[in-house]
Order: sequence, then C-alpha cells, then structure tokens
Amino acid sequence: MKILVIGGTRFFGKKLVTKLLADGHDVTIATRGKTVDDFGDQVKRVRMNRESRENLFCLAQEKWDVVYDNICYAPQDALYSIAAFADKVGKYVYTSSLSVYRVRDRALVEADFDPFHYEIVSGSREDFEYGEGKRLAEATYFQKAKFPVVAVRFPIVLGEDDYTGRLEFHIDHVQAGEEIGMPNEDAEIGFISSDEAAEFLCWVGTKSDIIGPINAASDSVYQLSELMDLIEKATGKTAIVEEITEDNDDSPFGIEKTYYLDNTKAKEAGFEFRDLHEWLPKLVEFDITKKK
Repeated sequence: MKILVIGGTRFFGKKLVTKLLADGHDVTIATRGKTVDDFGDQVKRVRMNRESRENLFCLAQEKWDVVYDNICYAPQDALYSIAAFADKVGKYVYTSSLSVYRVRDRALVEADFDPFHYEIVSGSREDFEYGEGKRLAEATYFQKAKFPVVAVRFPIVLGEDDYTGRLEFHIDHVQAGEEIGMPNEDAEIGFISSDEAAEFLCWVGTKSDIIGPINAASDSVYQLSELMDLIEKATGKTAIVEEITEDNDDSPFGIEKTYYLDNTKAKEAGFEFRDLHEWLPKLVEFDITKKK
C-alpha cells in the first residue's frame, strides 16, 4: 500500500512507520522536519506545516491508500484535510483521544460521544481546549468527509520513548520525597503502550475494514493508589500523596473520577490487546534503571 503518515518521527508515530515498513508498505512521512529519524532511504519525506492548507494540497497531488493523521487538533485542520484529500485517499485514520468523552466514573464506550451529530464550530488549535478541539475535529471528519474515516481514541500513551515524562514525574517525585497531588486515589485509569498504539494503528489502517470511532486501550486498569503502590515497591520509597498541592506537583494522572476506555468493540473486531498489569510494571522498572 502507498501510505502517508502525518507526524511519524517520534513516539508511537515513529513506531507506526517501523511497522508499516516491516509489512512492506510504501511510506511517506510528512512532518515539520525538526526531528531526525533513522529510516534512511526506506521512506520518503515531506516537510510541511499541518495547519497550512497549501501544504496539505501539495501532499494531495498524489493518491494514497491510507493517510494517518497523528497531529490534527482542531476542526480547521480537519477541514483542510477533507478538502485536500477529497478524492485522493482510500482510508483516513485520525488519531483521536479519550479526552473527547465528558462522561466519568465508568468504562467509556464509543457511543458515549457521538461525533455524527455534534455541532461543528470552526476554529484553529488556539481557539479550543484539547478535548474540545478533538471532539470538533472528529465531528468535522465524520459529518463532512466523503472518504472513509477511522477515529482511534487512545487513552494516555506510555512507553520507553515517551517524551512527555508523565510516568517519570511520579517516579521522580517519590524518589525525591516530594508531594504528588491527586484528588482521588480510588479513581481507576487506563493506558496503552506506545508499541501497542502503533500496532493498533497499523492494524486498523491496513488490515481491518473498521470505520468510525474506535477505542484502543490495554486490557485492565489501575486504581491510582495501586499505581503509586507499584512505584513505591519499585523505588523502595514511600509516596507522599495529597489531595491539594502546588500546581507544579499536580499529577498528570490526577483525575477526580474513574476515566478509562472500554475496548470491547476493537477486540470483537479481532485485535488482541496486552494486559496493562503485564507491561506497566516493566516500564516503571525501565524508567528507574534509566536514571541510575
């Protein structure tokens, strides 16, 4: 297949490109060109600004079997893609987010956010908070695109290559004896690994006929208290968890209510997820060892 990956030089986007190449696909990466990759002459590269309509129309001079869009954050970005790739793509895979869901306190299924009937408001990334930007982008794709669209809703993605440092924040604070702000340690949270996220994107784009919204998350969840117990055991130190702290000590995982994805739809379609309790402890150990 001839495949375009918009955003494919770091984290799970880079792992996606690796998997697509391993499967023998013809891959082009479109990024700002600020991150060096090690794919050599295995891929073609295009330097572009995702928010530029002209740049997207340049990409759409060719036809693509699949386009992966990892860096769309607003309805205006989605409108540009819809116009540019109108008759130039077989399937469009949009990386969305758990943040489209406003519901809390239970496992979330795809029907908990309906992008097909959500009122569209135009605007760029700066006009919306993250979750609303993702909701509006999904709504724009599903209501206006003439080509097939898949919106992959991921929870927080973690991995050895995670540049955000969200898991390391907790390890660092525990090791330093610093407070961690969590409003509700009993809340349950889900994750997906960067490897699994890449595998899912590869599968849903090239090996599945799924279209529409789809949740993708590792099996099982952690209570935040269980996660802190895991870090305490791995570091040999006691976590200082408080409901209220200074802003810079607030946990990136500090949710007030249970917030995780139900992955039943994807599993019934044939994708096998890993269990969170199998890979997350290993990642914690990796992050601790990396700092020694």
